[in-house]
Amino acid sequence: MQIFGVDIGGSGIKGAPVDLDRGDLAQERHKVLTPHPATPEGVADGVREVVEHFEWTGPVGLTFPGVVTGGSTIRTAANVDKSWIDTDARALFSERLGGLPVTVVNDADAAGVAEVSFGAGRDRSGTVILLTFGTGIGSALFVDGVLVPNTELGHLELHGHDAEKRASSKAKEDGELTWEHWARRVTKYLAHVEMLFSPELFIIGGGVSRKADKFLHLIEGIRAEIVPAELQNNAGIVGAAMRAAKSD
Repeated sequence: MQIFGVDIGGSGIKGAPVDLDRGDLAQERHKVLTPHPATPEGVADGVREVVEHFEWTGPVGLTFPGVVTGGSTIRTAANVDKSWIDTDARALFSERLGGLPVTVVNDADAAGVAEVSFGAGRDRSGTVILLTFGTGIGSALFVDGVLVPNTELGHLELHGHDAEKRASSKAKEDGELTWEHWARRVTKYLAHVEMLFSPELFIIGGGVSRKADKFLHLIEGIRAEIVPAELQNNAGIVGAAMRAAKSD
């Protein structure tokens, strides 16, 4: 069975049909740049471009980098335009996609669902936290495989700032930080999250998961096991499609 998944990020919008039996992309993904400012209309145009690239005509699952309630309403917009707040995203995307059935889910929650089903969190009990490091820091919290949605742990305060302003991949790039310097910031962030939730496992996702060999060994003093996401930066696409299949 195939369902289309789209992952909307602060820098790019990427999507592909997903093979839900394998938990992997059925075709090579297509990506367009996220418009700036990332307004609802501009992002919806980007999503349409990605979906039309594959001439897709079935259900579509989409991630969003913020809190999504009721599978539709956007409540926060830290890394996109503030006009997203209170937008009915499901109605917007469905209209732009010619009436196709649409499901919208928080981006990190989608990635977490994919990793717990097909990746690094598969068959793991207890508390598991996936953290995606990209433009911001997304989070997905699971207790015995059950998702606690919209945790947004990237906005925990760390040294007087949103944690994602200090420890995201964008913070590393903007500050031209070495892997060692950035790993120290990530360590402090993980220690704070661990103090609050005592997880058995941290899964590190987002684009930086492809470079886990450059920084994971530099993170010390964390009791929980720390592993890179197995689906890497495709996890959001896979999780979005999984949620769309569940809603179909």
